[in-house]
Amino acid sequence: MINVGNSEILQIADAVAREKGIPATSVISAMEQAIQVAGRRKYGHEHNIRADINKKTGEVRLYRVLEIVEAVENSFIQISIIDALERDANSKIGDEILEPLPPIDLGRVAAQTAKQVIVQRVKDAENEKQYNEFKNRVGEIISGVVKRVEFGNVIVDLGRAEAIMKREESIKSEMFKVNDRIKAYVKAVSRETKGQQIFLSRADDQMLVKLFELEVPEIYEGNIKIMAVARDPGSKAKVVVFANDSSLDPVGSCVGVRGSRIKAVTNELGGEKIDVIPWSNDLGQFIINSLTPAVISKVIIDEDKRRVEIIVPLDQLSIAIGRRGQNVRLASRITGWSIDVMTEDQESKRRSDEFNAATNLMAGALEIEEVMAQLLAAEGFNTIEQVASTDTSVLANIEGFDENLAKELQKRATNYVDIKNADVITKLETLGVEQELLDALALSAENFLKLAEYGVKTLEDLGEISVQEYKALIPDSGMNDTEIAAIIEAARGNEEN
Repeated sequence: MINVGNSEILQIADAVAREKGIPATSVISAMEQAIQVAGRRKYGHEHNIRADINKKTGEVRLYRVLEIVEAVENSFIQISIIDALERDANSKIGDEILEPLPPIDLGRVAAQTAKQVIVQRVKDAENEKQYNEFKNRVGEIISGVVKRVEFGNVIVDLGRAEAIMKREESIKSEMFKVNDRIKAYVKAVSRETKGQQIFLSRADDQMLVKLFELEVPEIYEGNIKIMAVARDPGSKAKVVVFANDSSLDPVGSCVGVRGSRIKAVTNELGGEKIDVIPWSNDLGQFIINSLTPAVISKVIIDEDKRRVEIIVPLDQLSIAIGRRGQNVRLASRITGWSIDVMTEDQESKRRSDEFNAATNLMAGALEIEEVMAQLLAAEGFNTIEQVASTDTSVLANIEGFDENLAKELQKRATNYVDIKNADVITKLETLGVEQELLDALALSAENFLKLAEYGVKTLEDLGEISVQEYKALIPDSGMNDTEIAAIIEAARGNEEN
């Protein structure tokens, strides 16, 4: 029937299974498929050939499979219910008849074909086993040996499988050689045509998180939580930690006695400097913590723009910003807020410039004396629109103002705004701005004019610009990146419809 004995088939299957670490049933299944291929070569590919290996005795049987149908359309793979009932009285339409075939002797070509099928099926089973094993290890740190380096990509031998760490997932300052031991984070595992693909990373933020879990028992046990991480891999990182138990010092626990724990993490990451930052529900305090080691004088928060201004003494400016802006950039990433850093002198000058600009605006637009304009500017009125929309009682409560003056100022402000808007609307009409765009955005007439002068006059035009372009045109829109992106995406959707 075949070139080996029945018992030898089972022995071969067991040996291959042990060598590859896969079930013997998978090897036997591969052998059955190989024999089926050989059977089709002998009896014709138009037949549906099935091979069966007895898992106890190793006996091989070959069958032609015929489907029982009402009316035969293909006699090679079908049999009528009438003929089937003559063979088996219990036959039903949809069942199969197994017609035994004579044993075959695998010739040289057929044997080679069968061997190729077995090798491929065993490899497929091996790949499936490895995929199932490593897909459950995504999110873990794993060790291996560098097998080769190709164009900056590091191929790692994990023992029973190979993995790849792409150039962009490596720490730039690290150079690996063949046979170097490497520890990396399993970022993803995917099925590929040539087997599973295991993707490693040493640059991912989660690599740092997992290293802390290994070095700090309180984190592993869940008593201390890592709230946020930001890294410039191999250079600097910031880790935000929090402990539910007030008796625990989250920063001290992560640093360890004489810095032993954090040194272990730093050494593993090629000397990457790590700031461990305590979490705080108070945004101002959290921002201050995030900019360690700089000393902060004042924090000014603009919630509408999700922007924070940090005021520092002159000698702290370079510390707060960091080399090439690294410190403030990482602080911005862990807090989720845009952070601007300036010195006390810079802030004083900026506020003075803003005050003078507001004073001049109020004096000119409302036709009032400089002292009165200064009083308005001192109360935080920076635009004529603010004066026009503010309740008169607020204006009347300004020192030196009364109700009649407040009403007069608001009247002048309203007239100024109306005239300005009418002028802008005329310009918008001249530029050909469509009403659909005006209806879609809750913007001032001036901001619509900025868009129109940039070339955004229709919803179609709006759908073609980027979030960055929109923010550059209208920095005071009061929307974050996600909200701006949603408006632009909606404009694109409207265009498609």
